[in-house]
Amino acid sequence: MQYDLAEFALKMVAPNNKLIYDDKGIPSVMVYVPKFKMSDVIANGGDSTHPAFIVNGKELPGIWISKYQNIVNNGRAYSLPGQDPAASMTWDTARGYCESKGKGWHMMTKPEWAALMLWCKKNGFQPYGNNNYGKDSRETLYQAIPATYGSDGKINHVLTGTGPLTWSHNKQLDGIWDLNGNVAEWTGGLRTVKGELQVLENNNGANSDNPQTAASTAWKAIDATTGAFITPDGSGTTANSIKIDKAGTGGAQWCVTITTKSSDFSCALGALTCSTDIADAAKAVLRAYSLLPEDGAKASDYDDDRLWFNNEADERLFHSGGYYGHGSSAGVGCSYGYYYNRGGAGVSVGFRSAYADLESVGL
Repeated sequence: MQYDLAEFALKMVAPNNKLIYDDKGIPSVMVYVPKFKMSDVIANGGDSTHPAFIVNGKELPGIWISKYQNIVNNGRAYSLPGQDPAASMTWDTARGYCESKGKGWHMMTKPEWAALMLWCKKNGFQPYGNNNYGKDSRETLYQAIPATYGSDGKINHVLTGTGPLTWSHNKQLDGIWDLNGNVAEWTGGLRTVKGELQVLENNNGANSDNPQTAASTAWKAIDATTGAFITPDGSGTTANSIKIDKAGTGGAQWCVTITTKSSDFSCALGALTCSTDIADAAKAVLRAYSLLPEDGAKASDYDDDRLWFNNEADERLFHSGGYYGHGSSAGVGCSYGYYYNRGGAGVSVGFRSAYADLESVGL
């Protein structure tokens, strides 16, 4: 009866929110994101379905995203309001907390994160959040409820969902909270290997039957001409695959042949470019994963959100959104892929689970 009343109260204020129970009968507050086409979020994007809604070749009518950054209870991930978000766990550990909840549960993937970023930009609002020690760097009057403090006395984490409506992805009570700042969030289904971009095709990372181990054959490179998913050679040097190159000071570009190696370089999302050997079909794939701006974009069009890369390391995994001290570079378009390998963890990095109803499409 308690959960029934909670579900009723939730539906009264947020019709697209739902309490979804794992196989232990414990709920998480989830937000439904219905399927959309590329042209719904990108100018001249075409009629194909955004990859976030395609798992193992089957199209889902929508996906469920945690409303709040997750906590951990008995080795499982939960989306609940007013909590100090979990942090300081590795990428694999965070993924395990999600997948242990049952079929269809998974750590939020990069294509899912990208779908939200593209939707927000298309709808004219990119969410604010705790990127300035309890506040957003663009706001002075609003502050969320503190959860933890640093040794300098500054606010670090804030309690989930306690910021103003500008911290919701759609500026409404029924939105997804804290995609900008608080803790950066591990995302699945995307990595670099010595600078070569590798993904699990479409949103196959939403199905735990597709392994994301370092040696998994589910990882695919992307052909720079056709945009097709191709088998990588294992050393980051796959012929004609998309790779990331450092370009000047404060810049980066997608390329076929890396000319400048670096363990730490970055570029504003709105300023990220491609070399001339990256064809339009491949650019479309990069845009779907929120790794390339639309033609003619400026950094300010993406709120100056920034991406970090490492094209020297054997493997780098990504976390998105920025954290409590990141400032104006944080945001739903921000992504880090330069620092952490599979053994990395930090107090500024957490995660968020998502749910795909795989059984409904025969998976």
